[in-house]
Amino acid sequence: MNEKFVDFVRNFSGRRIAVAVSGGVDSVCLLHWLSQLNMDITALHVNHGLRPAATTEAEYVSHLCSALNIPCHIFNWTDDKPTSGLEAAARAARYKFMTDFCHDNNIDVLMVAHQADDQIETFLMNLSRGSGVSGLSAMRAISYRDGIQIVRPLLGVFRSELVAYCDAHNIKYFSDEMNYDDKYTRVKIRQNRHLLSERLGISDARILLAIENLTRARDALEGSAECAVSDVLHDGYALFSDSFLFDLRPDIRLKFLGTLIQRIGGDDYQPRLKSLHGALDKLQSDCKFTLGHCTIRRLNGRILIVSEGAKTSFRKKHEKNEQRKKSNKK
Repeated sequence: MNEKFVDFVRNFSGRRIAVAVSGGVDSVCLLHWLSQLNMDITALHVNHGLRPAATTEAEYVSHLCSALNIPCHIFNWTDDKPTSGLEAAARAARYKFMTDFCHDNNIDVLMVAHQADDQIETFLMNLSRGSGVSGLSAMRAISYRDGIQIVRPLLGVFRSELVAYCDAHNIKYFSDEMNYDDKYTRVKIRQNRHLLSERLGISDARILLAIENLTRARDALEGSAECAVSDVLHDGYALFSDSFLFDLRPDIRLKFLGTLIQRIGGDDYQPRLKSLHGALDKLQSDCKFTLGHCTIRRLNGRILIVSEGAKTSFRKKHEKNEQRKKSNKK
């Protein structure tokens, strides 16, 4: 068993943990390792019904958990499937099933099996999009979704180690045929990533080191932006002067605006960097536009951000702020 994994997971001893188990090698190995460490775990599997083997995989996960004496819950995604954006819709449905289960069963930790290869592929995908510090930092070891802590304990473990472990211990797992379909960008990167090392000398270890360095920069940036956000975000809206925004350092300004839009609009992710730059350009003068399920308005030197569909009344928001200031003084 990987020692980095063991050291990381020990931080969650004594807590109830849900584990996302697809039936693939990553999640099957994660389940076995957590079981060996005697963690208090419950397995969750979502059958999307998108592939012929989906039902077989669900049955296998159920049998595997029974053999390991681990509680298991299978969810079936029976909603109508969208004609476009199917991957994103399936991912959203999967997390909704699992986080709802966690809320209903007083579980606040959901572990998922993203590993080091996934981390590098995410970095390279975001690099191809011209992402900023947040995107290039790739996936967080600990994040939150719908109030549940999402934990990725395998980010320092490569897929080859997981495969070797399962094969050595005769542990069955499934391979998703989509992992070999090069119409997907991630698969193209997976199939050609070796060229970075072989032709340019850019090893996987160096890429992971770069991600770690970018993560530290992201954390510092987010800390500064969070302080600014806390000054202006109240009751689901934000109201502040244009000087407050444009006096911020450019990198903090982008993160500040993105964080506000994400919090107020309720999206899982912040708007892309290009969209945030466009928003800042518009906010140089009086304007009104939508972004990230928010309505953003500038008028007479003041900027208001509310959820899309809410009233954009500067007067009412200003009166609320004044009342709040008076209450705080008392």
